[in-house]
Amino acid sequence: MEKYLTDLFADQQYDENNFFLIAGPCVVEDEALVMEVADKVSTICRRLGIPYIFKASYRKANRTSGNSFTGIGDIAALTLLKKVGETYHLPTTSDIHAHEEAALAAGYVDVLQIPAFLCRQTDLLLAAAATGKIVNVKKGQFVSGPSMKFAVEKIKNAGNEKVILTERGNTFGYQDMVVDYRNIPLMAAHGVPVVMDCTHSLQQPNQTSGVTGGNPQLIETIAKAAIATGCHGLFIETHPNPAAAKSDGANMLLLNLLEPLLKKLVRLKAAVS
Repeated sequence: MEKYLTDLFADQQYDENNFFLIAGPCVVEDEALVMEVADKVSTICRRLGIPYIFKASYRKANRTSGNSFTGIGDIAALTLLKKVGETYHLPTTSDIHAHEEAALAAGYVDVLQIPAFLCRQTDLLLAAAATGKIVNVKKGQFVSGPSMKFAVEKIKNAGNEKVILTERGNTFGYQDMVVDYRNIPLMAAHGVPVVMDCTHSLQQPNQTSGVTGGNPQLIETIAKAAIATGCHGLFIETHPNPAAAKSDGANMLLLNLLEPLLKKLVRLKAAVS
């Protein structure tokens, strides 16, 4: 594991042979939600020896409908993310959507996430790099694994070596996603850790209802294949009641299903290692 990741997980006890986990609700809805998810997931990860980063977006800028929920307010949400980190001794992450957001978010979270549809946005990548934080770039739905070398180069050439790449599938037609698992070793060849986004890769975007669909019943399949093909980490959005979630409920994992899934994945990781 790269030093910037071992430093990130310095407050956690974990199995060095395990994958790391990025997990949480899609968006900060309220304090009760983020605290419940952080408490339960951190407890599970401690039991299973999995290093853990708490994830929730402080604002959702990319929504299908203009009427969709976008957040409770930037500072209010970022303050809750910081409280989660301090309360449970966890690193935290959230996505940013414009270069002026990088410095703001860096004051509250440990990892800056670049959304897939912005992975080519040079000013955003450079602003994230300039914060000195770990930068997790999601591979665009429209690009290949090898072409992500340019995102890595932009960040490293700006003086920041702390990069993660996340696979989240490619657009397949108008309303579905497909995962090409060749991208995991191809992106690892860029010299950075690779994460599999097990939930967004199952989205069914651009629905005429204005609400993105999904196939959460296949999360286990996506995760198992990712472990088998050598990913370093998994990204899973989870919620105690996905049907009531204010964003991406159609592809989030029910929180109560997370522990049995992670137990299987830990065994699989041990087997392939």
